[in-house]
Amino acid sequence: MLIVNPSASRVTPELTLAVERELAAWGPVETLLTERPLHAAELAAGAGGVERLYVFSGDGGYNEVVNGIEDDVVVGFLPGGSTSVVPRVLGLPRDPVAAARALAHGRPRRISLGRVNGRRFLFSAGVGLDAELVRQADLLGRRDGRRAGDVAWARTLAGIFARRGGRFGPAMTVLGRERVAFALVANCDPYSYAGRLPLHVAPAARFELGLDLVAPRRLEPWLVPQAARWLLTGRGQASSPHVLYVHDADELRIECDGPTPLQVDGEDLGDVEEAHYEAERDALSVLAPR
Repeated sequence: MLIVNPSASRVTPELTLAVERELAAWGPVETLLTERPLHAAELAAGAGGVERLYVFSGDGGYNEVVNGIEDDVVVGFLPGGSTSVVPRVLGLPRDPVAAARALAHGRPRRISLGRVNGRRFLFSAGVGLDAELVRQADLLGRRDGRRAGDVAWARTLAGIFARRGGRFGPAMTVLGRERVAFALVANCDPYSYAGRLPLHVAPAARFELGLDLVAPRRLEPWLVPQAARWLLTGRGQASSPHVLYVHDADELRIECDGPTPLQVDGEDLGDVEEAHYEAERDALSVLAPR
């Protein structure tokens, strides 16, 4: 089965047909188009008996599918969004047709998933700053269902920093004792991408392990250049006294001082006052290139 989100940034009817042709090298393909939010989860829930479930979508569609599947089906993620983190981390080409060709001859690989407040996620689930960024970017609107591009996201982040004067004080408690400004929880590295540029929030995170947490104790203007270097190089945050870094965790609890934005895989889940994270080890079979 091939689940396609026709509103994803890089999905077109022509590309969908080309993807179908490549996937047919492995076997017959049934294509289903999503029609509304959460429809991908419904389609995935009805995929019983399918040997391979492909998803041609962006990160939000991938998240819906892993929250909808009920059987131990092998899943292949095709890059249809502007970012499409999961296929890139798995080593697939950015071109959807080339990725489909690789998946048709790919091999299954077992990975872990994360869960926060009952919602599964593939690569990230942040409380605070990055969730606020997701929400503000969504307020820009989705033209034909498609999100704004990387430039708009960068401007939105700059606006958040400007309104705060570049300062983020302690606003939540991790593990009942550690005070932090915001929390980024990763299931892999990179955490996300800015165009072709990987952003290494949690450089030690791996799909095969538990969850990594990266939480600045506070963020001041003088720390921003250093934080930018961490993101670009993936070095320094794990040993910094300014950051709480937890590696390969099975469970994490975060208590917020007040209602705080929460995001999973780039989707806004609203405000929470507590975030309970759990690692689902060896939870999913995904297709990766040989």
